[in-house]
Amino acid sequence: MKLVLIDDDILVTTALKTILEANGPIRVCATGTDGREALQLYETHRPDVLLMDIRMKDMDGLKASQDILSRHPQAQILLLTTFSDDAYIIQALKIGVKGYLLKQDYASIVPALTAVCNGQTVFGREIVSRIPDLLQKSGRLPYKDFGLSEKEYELITFLADGLNNKEIAEKIHLSEGTVRNYISNILDKLELRDRTQLAVFYYQHL
Repeated sequence: MKLVLIDDDILVTTALKTILEANGPIRVCATGTDGREALQLYETHRPDVLLMDIRMKDMDGLKASQDILSRHPQAQILLLTTFSDDAYIIQALKIGVKGYLLKQDYASIVPALTAVCNGQTVFGREIVSRIPDLLQKSGRLPYKDFGLSEKEYELITFLADGLNNKEIAEKIHLSEGTVRNYISNILDKLELRDRTQLAVFYYQHL
């Protein structure tokens, strides 16, 4: 896995590079200290994953992510930060980055990089737990634009609120098996892998 690492703290960059390259096939091909360098280094190296901080001088990681994804929609960007501000999470979801992790959760970095490299979307446990609250503050998904039925939209809203299959089944008066089939059909229709990606999709397309 070819990786570009961006963080304005050189000590963090050095430590992360050492840790990541000690874990199997990860190779840090370049490092930078702000969003402008991220743009240049992405163009030069076209890494499998861009691992980037958010708060940095000159250009932050969110703006850099937006610029890179506008030019390269296939870019796999994983944000790694000490900040879990709602505004940052909302913007990251809207931009379409592949993941958002907190630096404190060091053990999750390598598995997250592997998942993102394989095309999955990864949000840290603390971030995932807050997505339902963020969803509740938002409006209604234009579900028909995505070929979803009213019932499928209703099921997605319950799932995004954190309900499990049994709780959803009780809410909409269906069996758990039927709910599982609904979720499987929705994931297939939207070309998503799992419930977390479905919640992220729900938020991104409000």
